[in-house]
Amino acid sequence: MQTIWLSGAEWCAVLRIGLGLWWLESWRHKDKKTWFAGGGIAWAAGIADKHRWRVVRTGFDRLVKPRPRLMAYLVAYAELALGLGLVLGLLSPIALVAGAVLNLVYLVLMIHDWAEQGQNLMMALISLAALGAMSWQSWSLDGALGLFR
Repeated sequence: MQTIWLSGAEWCAVLRIGLGLWWLESWRHKDKKTWFAGGGIAWAAGIADKHRWRVVRTGFDRLVKPRPRLMAYLVAYAELALGLGLVLGLLSPIALVAGAVLNLVYLVLMIHDWAEQGQNLMMALISLAALGAMSWQSWSLDGALGLFR
C-alpha cells in the first residue's frame, strides 16, 4: 500500500486517535451537573416515549428509566473510557467494538433525527474501519505491550 507522509498503519492510527478525540469531546461538552442530575436521561426518555418502534420504547422503559442516575453515569463514563482507550491505544479492539455498539444504540434511539444520524453513522463507520485495519498496530499501548497481534 502506498501512502503519502505516513504508512497505512499510521493513517489507521490517525483514524483511531481522531475517533477517540471525538468521544472525549462528547464527554467534555456535557453539562455534568445537569447530566448527572438526570437531565440527559430525561431528555432521552422524551425521545423514547415518542419513538416509532415499540421495542425501543419498551426497552428504554425497562432498562434505562428505572435507573436514571446509573445510566447517566454509565453513558458519560463510557464515552470518557472510549475516548481515552482509543487515543492511548489501550484495549483498542474492545473500545472500537463498544464504541460502534454505543453509536448504534444512539442511532436507533435517534432514528428520526437526521442531524444526529450523520455523527453516529460516521463514528460507527470509523470504528469498523479502524477495527478491520487493526489500527492499534501503530502509536498505541496495545502495540507497545504486544496485545492483540
